[in-house]
Amino acid sequence: MVKLRAKCLLAGDSTVGKSALVQVFRNESANFLKNYTLTTGVDIFVNPILIPDTSDSVELFIFDSSGKEIFYDMVESQWELAGVFCLVYDVTNATSFDSCAKWLERARAQSPNGQLPGVLVGNKVDLASRRVVEYTQAQGWAASEGLEYFETSAKEMVNCEAPFLNLAKAFHRMYEEKLEHIQSIV
Repeated sequence: MVKLRAKCLLAGDSTVGKSALVQVFRNESANFLKNYTLTTGVDIFVNPILIPDTSDSVELFIFDSSGKEIFYDMVESQWELAGVFCLVYDVTNATSFDSCAKWLERARAQSPNGQLPGVLVGNKVDLASRRVVEYTQAQGWAASEGLEYFETSAKEMVNCEAPFLNLAKAFHRMYEEKLEHIQSIV
C-alpha cells in the first residue's frame, strides 16, 4: 500500500466556482454552500483519494487560488512544485474561458520542466440556457493543451469528484512510471 501526496493547483478567474467545486468534492457532495467569500490568496484543502484497482491512495493538497489579478503576486509563490493542475472556467462566461490560456501558462511556468498534468473543468452546466462556451470548443482546446476535460455543476453537485479522481490517478501513474524507471536502472 502506497500513500502519495500531491500538490494540486486550482486556478481560474474569480466567480467561476473554484471554491464551490472543491467544497462539494471535499464534502463528498454532501452539501452546496450558497454563500462564499472571495478567496484573497490561497486556501488549502486536503482530501485523500483511493486509486481504483490498487490499495494505494493519493492525498491531494488542493491550493484554491484567488482569481483576482490583484492577488496574483501573493498566489504565485504558492504555486511552486505542484504535482497536478485543475483549471476551472464558467461555461456561461466566455472571458473566463479565454483566460484559461493565461492561467495554464502561469501554472506551467512554475513547473520545473514546464510540464504539469492537468484538467480543464467547465463549471456551472446547470445554467444551460445561459451557456456561451460549447462543450466541443472547450474539449478541443483542452485536448490541444494535453488536458483532460470535465464539465461540472457544483451547485447541483454533478461530476465534482471526476476531475480530482483523474488528477490523483495521473499523479499515481507518474509515480509508478518513475518507480519502474528507477527499478530498470538498478
